[in-house]
Amino acid sequence: MTPDEKLESLGYSLSKTLSRGAIYQPVVIDGTTAYVSGCVPFDGDKNLASKGKVPSQVPLEAAQKAAALCAANVMRLLRQELGSLGRVERILKITGFVNSDPDFTEQHLVINGASQLFLDVFGEAGWHARSAIGMAALPLGASVEVEAIVKLKA
Repeated sequence: MTPDEKLESLGYSLSKTLSRGAIYQPVVIDGTTAYVSGCVPFDGDKNLASKGKVPSQVPLEAAQKAAALCAANVMRLLRQELGSLGRVERILKITGFVNSDPDFTEQHLVINGASQLFLDVFGEAGWHARSAIGMAALPLGASVEVEAIVKLKA
């Protein structure tokens, strides 16, 4: 099964496209490295699926699902840019940002949702370095945001 097919089989339709919401490029490619801008949990172009502070407004399990949706959006952007996720050689690094209550310290558990989806889609090539960071706020009030650095096949 191709990475595109795996992502679809996990319930993340590739027909859902994303457009940029500000002055930036969603994906920048330099040689064989792709830098993917931060993705919030949009389910489709305009539907923000998870909004609020973790865990007081968004429970941990729901935040993990939102992080997975962010990762799916990273992959959707890559596919829009590359034509196929088959061009991805490896996920190098992800950074996850969690809209956290002041005393919340389990951002790493939230971002596990994103990490797991990369592993499910890319297998061994999905293993990556990672940072999980608590934030006072995120764009549009999103609960989670994920960005990625990806190695492309030459």
